[in-house]
Amino acid sequence: MSHNETVLIIGGNGKTGARVDRLLKTRSIATRPVSRSSAVPFDWTRRETWPAALDGVSKAYVTYHPDLAVDGADEDIAELSRIAREEGLEQIVLLSGRGEPGAQRAEAALHASGVPWTVVRASWFNQNFSEGFLLDSVLSGEVALPAGPVPEPFIDADDIADVAFAALTEERHAGKLYEVTGPRALTFAEAIDEIAKAAGRSIRYVRISPGQFVEQTRPYVPEEMLNLLNELFTVVLDGRNVEIMHGVEEALGRKPVDFAEYARRTAATGVWDVA
Repeated sequence: MSHNETVLIIGGNGKTGARVDRLLKTRSIATRPVSRSSAVPFDWTRRETWPAALDGVSKAYVTYHPDLAVDGADEDIAELSRIAREEGLEQIVLLSGRGEPGAQRAEAALHASGVPWTVVRASWFNQNFSEGFLLDSVLSGEVALPAGPVPEPFIDADDIADVAFAALTEERHAGKLYEVTGPRALTFAEAIDEIAKAAGRSIRYVRISPGQFVEQTRPYVPEEMLNLLNELFTVVLDGRNVEIMHGVEEALGRKPVDFAEYARRTAATGVWDVA
């Protein structure tokens, strides 16, 4: 892509959006990272904000809040894609989720829109333990979730961003679905053990009931996010996503970051240190 083109990043402050923004800027590619509080605002609940955000951009990296699994997400993606087609966007790169019927409906809406697309379908982010809602639990020394012994092939947000960046800057990724996971699957208990080892601290995992999780988490997260998290733990984490996929290798020609490497690298930043 030429350097005078601008890439829209919906969710520009998010785990992957901020990383994609930084990668594009290293190539001197202009970006427009948007959120509800940006100079050009974008709010998924206010469709009247969408046209201005899409005006004058050539491509878009799209993350959906709170998650493509929620009801109506596919309708939103269909409408966003319609506006993008009218604006003449050359490509939409959509961050999607594994094993979520709603997310796959949203992908289908994008496919049907006529806008060139790439889909990055990701497993659970490593960074949920260091940049997300689980950080406080890790710092407290106890992570309590309604997740049992079903393993998850956690994916690093840097790998997701690298795939999205490649898709936005190289034509060969058009029309591709990249299902991205880490190189091995771990249970949540095993993931916490890896973090504890890397951080040099005692951190334990406790399995709790879905009801306990809802009650313990309700004071700290919005209700819509609470319902989504509960569904992810009690429905999606049923073994459907155990399989290791090779989207990172397919897109980038290298292996994804292992969870142990993520834990070592993150521990070195001090984010898991306690006074």
